[in-house]
Amino acid sequence: MLEEKQLAPDFALLDKDGTLRRLSDFRGKKVVLYFYPRDNTPGCTRQACAFGASYAEFERKGVLVIGISKDSVSSHFKFAEKYALPFLLLSDPELFAIQAYGVWQEKKLYGKTSFGVVRTTFLIDENGVVERVMKKVKPDTNAAEILEYLNRSESKGHQRA
Repeated sequence: MLEEKQLAPDFALLDKDGTLRRLSDFRGKKVVLYFYPRDNTPGCTRQACAFGASYAEFERKGVLVIGISKDSVSSHFKFAEKYALPFLLLSDPELFAIQAYGVWQEKKLYGKTSFGVVRTTFLIDENGVVERVMKKVKPDTNAAEILEYLNRSESKGHQRA
């Protein structure tokens, strides 16, 4: 899995509207990049809705939110529409970004082993460097934890000035 202080791998993936998006297009902005297993599952829906509810605060801070799963463009479109999600959802059915970020891992559920996306969030700084990695995040608190981290970082920055 990608570590803090490493350069975040660039990718080119389609969003819910079929527009090609590259991570490098967002240089100069902080990016919350969260990987999740699947649209319309209980945990993933709670996580997405929490980011949606906090989106205005991320925007005020100049931070872009992007969710990535292996779901199709049409699945993302329906998911975003159903829950009024205001941020980018990117489709990665070929696992390009998912594997580049190291979140495609062996998982165990009810004694069965399979491979899937491990819910992970990366905060990428304005220069494209991984500032923070949050592994195995909880869907209900992930957005709030990132905002708390950003607020702490801001207040530290103000203290130095």
